[in-house]
This record gives sequence, C-alpha cells and structure tokens, in this order.
Amino acid sequence: MTGVVVLGLLLTGCAGGSDRRSADSEGSAALAADPSVTVVAVGDIACPPGSRVTRTTCRQKSTYRAAAGLAPKRVITLGDEQYQKGSYRGFTHSYARSWGNLRKITWPVVGNHEYETSGARGYYRYFAKRQPGSPGYYRRSINGWQIYILNSNCTKVDCTVEKAWLDAEMDAHPSTCSMIATHHPRFSSGGEHGSSTRMRGFWQVAYAHGTDLALSGHDHDYERFAPMTPRGAIDEAHGIRQFVSGGGGRSLYPKGTAVPGSQVFQSRFGVLELALTPTGYSWQFVGPKLRVRDSGSATCR
Repeated sequence: MTGVVVLGLLLTGCAGGSDRRSADSEGSAALAADPSVTVVAVGDIACPPGSRVTRTTCRQKSTYRAAAGLAPKRVITLGDEQYQKGSYRGFTHSYARSWGNLRKITWPVVGNHEYETSGARGYYRYFAKRQPGSPGYYRRSINGWQIYILNSNCTKVDCTVEKAWLDAEMDAHPSTCSMIATHHPRFSSGGEHGSSTRMRGFWQVAYAHGTDLALSGHDHDYERFAPMTPRGAIDEAHGIRQFVSGGGGRSLYPKGTAVPGSQVFQSRFGVLELALTPTGYSWQFVGPKLRVRDSGSATCR
C-alpha cells in the first residue's frame, strides 16, 4: 500500500462560481483517474516552539518522518496543527520544522486550538495558499473522491450556514466515493473529549448523501469505527465509517468508555494512510518507523 501510483488529480471549483471555499488554485484539468492514490491524515500535531521531546510528548518529527516515508500525494491535517494557541510564530518555529515540509500537498482543517489566536489568524496566514480562508470550509477532489473539509468550531462560525453549504455542494457534486473531514469527532472513545453531538448535523447531511468516510482528530489517539448512522447505530449498508486520527505528536490521551461501534482503539502516535481508488479505499494506521498497527479495505456505496 505504500507504493504510490502517479497521481491524476481533479481539483475543481464548485457551486456558486466565485465562491472561494470551492476553488482550488492548483488547477482544474480533469485527468484520468488512477488505480490508487495515497492520502495521509492526522491531527493534533506540533508542540509549542522550544518544547522538550519526550517518549509521550512532542513527537511531531517522528510522525512527520512516517508520513513522508509513505510518499503521499495529499496530506489532510485534522486540526490543532500547532499548539498551544496556533500562533503564526508557533507555526513558523515549530510546525514548519517538521510537517511544514509537506505544506505544499496539505489540505488543512482548522481546530479549536487555532482559535486561541483571535480569528485563527495564525492558521489562516500560515496555510494561506492551501485553503481559501475564513470561514474555513471548502471542497477538494482527488481520484474520483469528493472531499469536504469542514470547520467544526460551531461557536466560531455559523454551522447552520455551513451545513446548508455542505448539502448544496453534495447535491451539485454527486460521486461514488466521498468523505468529510472535521476536527471534532462525531464518535470517540477517547478519555479526554469523547463524542461530539454538535457533529450530528454534519453527519445527517453526509449520511443522506451516501458519504463513505469521516475523518477527525481532537482526541489524541487512533480509533476506527464500523459504518455508523448519525445517531450511533451500526449500519453496514449505508453508514459512515469514522476514523479518529489524533496521534500527530503533541501527546496521547487514554481510553475512556468504549463507544458502541468502535472496532479498534490505540493510544499511540501514528498517521492514517488511505489508498483511494475511484470505487473504494484501503487504510493503514502507521506508526513511527512505518510499523502498521491496523489495516483493512472497503468499497464505496
């Protein structure tokens, strides 16, 4: 799975024509779909500048090396890229020295710690060429997949407007395979934060449109769920499979009460590797030194 096939990207604009949330400046040429492309996803990454590296904290360089070793075509960072406050100086003096080496292929998600700098200004400035700016949600596409990058900080942005945008975008861009990416998880067995009922609205829209995957961070661990409904029932035929991938380096959280539908939970550093085909996907949870700790595959509905 770590072998990478030459990428055929489809990076297009979407509904509304001039809507910057739907544009991607990297080009809009529709190329032939590839058999498989590799995407790495993880959140909760870099310690503040000058922080001491320990066995259980500040391991962002180790996870970066694992990600780089997988030679991904795209990276989706799942929020809280830079602790503690997401300042621009933090990004340039910590994140940039590890994961920043992959910035040119990164599609970032804004997390809650980014908003500890007013308006998440440090995040938007650092990733100015990788996302369209506030309010922080946008669509991208790759190898037949539609990917919806969402801002789950509903106290900072109008999530009612955002859900309407998501519904309209999914109507306008039907696809065999699709995913949503948020910082906050709809479901989580993590002992620090756990599940977020605020994400139910996004999930209801995605579920109604047959979305296959949901990616999130926030809890500093790795967790894989069975396909689920927005209310938490296992639904193998129509449910959304969620991955929590929050082991990007900052620290690790213990397991709390197991949520029904949880299939794998690991409080370990590592990254989620996805191999996306036009009709399905496979996954690996890859730790430092490229050790595979979970894997599997599925077809899109």
